[in-house]
Amino acid sequence: MELIMAQTAQGTVRGSTDDGISAFLGIPYAAPLDGPRRFQAPQPHESWDGIRDALTFSAAPPQAQMPPLPALWHPGDDTDCLTVNVWTPDPGAGRLPVMVWLYGGASIFGSASQPEYHGANLAREGIVVVTLNYRVGFEGLGWLPDAPTNRTLLDQLAALRWVQENIAHFGGDPGNVTLAGQSAGANSVVALAAAEAGRGLFGRAIAQSVAEGFHTQQRARETAERIAGALGLPLTAEAFTATPAEAIHAVQLTGREVTPYGLVIDGDLVRDQPWHGLRAEVDLINGYARDEYRFFALAMNEDLNAVNLAEVAASHGVSLDAYRAAYPGTSDADLYLLIQSDGFFRMPATWCAEKHPGRSWCYELTWPAPAFGGALGACHLLDVPLLFGNFEGPMAGMILGGSSSPEAVELAGQFRKSMTAFVATGDPGWPQYREGEALTRIWNLPVSVAADPVSASRKIWADRS
Repeated sequence: MELIMAQTAQGTVRGSTDDGISAFLGIPYAAPLDGPRRFQAPQPHESWDGIRDALTFSAAPPQAQMPPLPALWHPGDDTDCLTVNVWTPDPGAGRLPVMVWLYGGASIFGSASQPEYHGANLAREGIVVVTLNYRVGFEGLGWLPDAPTNRTLLDQLAALRWVQENIAHFGGDPGNVTLAGQSAGANSVVALAAAEAGRGLFGRAIAQSVAEGFHTQQRARETAERIAGALGLPLTAEAFTATPAEAIHAVQLTGREVTPYGLVIDGDLVRDQPWHGLRAEVDLINGYARDEYRFFALAMNEDLNAVNLAEVAASHGVSLDAYRAAYPGTSDADLYLLIQSDGFFRMPATWCAEKHPGRSWCYELTWPAPAFGGALGACHLLDVPLLFGNFEGPMAGMILGGSSSPEAVELAGQFRKSMTAFVATGDPGWPQYREGEALTRIWNLPVSVAADPVSASRKIWADRS
């Protein structure tokens, strides 16, 4: 390992080079979340004299643990957590394409330090990779009358502005930036691809498993009122600032919900469901997994034999009879998993692809995860290790079962090359998604292209988009 220096607008940082890739970790893009800043828009970070080490990741933003994954944050962790990490194949290069990654985690947990998001494999494809921490949970999305809404997005915008100002010092081209993310991160991607505030900060986008989960202001306020009531607090930024994060975490969930949070349609930064306002100048890849919901059903130990299918269909506003007619012979358990996969992920991703007024591509992942004897199918999260090529780590291990089989390595290599080609040139190597054709990349072995693979479900949901 060799040490290497780079200059940023705030000061000099010291990173390291290993096996041809230089990494700069834990560089602040905004001020620490101390005191009132905890619930305010991100503020500029102070400059520093001398050289700041960028050899280790910063602390994660405050968040609850999400078993069975290990805790990413602990009470007392450093508040200087709004940071970026940069991997580059050549810090002295001129104008390499840049990919900025936003992690998922149901808007309630996540950190750029998770081993699944390490960017060296992607950087070896000839791009500069940036990952970043942003606020999640109540700090990021809790509604407060005297604090800005969607602080999650405000953090991400601050990091994107940092990229514009600094990435050339790491070999990157600020005029060729692709914003990418998965699940909650994908929601941020499409929200920013629709937002005026995102204009000029990136020209391409990759959204892996856009999720249903954009909340009305009324829903966000009701969630905040419930949490404030459970804590015995007035609903003010001052009161929540004085409350330890772990106390909020202890009361934020109800029942078996995955998360109480989501990006808020505030009429300003997020003006509508994002598929209704995507900017034409942003080239966009949308992807989803065939069996998205199987991951959640297994993680929450759901009894698939006790599901009331009629209630599930009604909760999504779709017809159970239409599903039975479209998928004859499908068991109730599999029909439940399909309806949930469609409602929470596959249809929102499809709507983003088909309603985008600019250049659009779509993919469906159908290669089954090897863990749990294949019970997960082609599940949520599976395309993350395929993109980054990182098969180690708690999250990847959970869905890959510790496997780095030849099939997984081959598919990951093809997936990564296709996505990095899009980052570099705007062409992922398969046909664009156009109305009437709906040509979609099918990620399996062998890789193929299919016309409208979710046609039956898309017709059922046609009046819901």
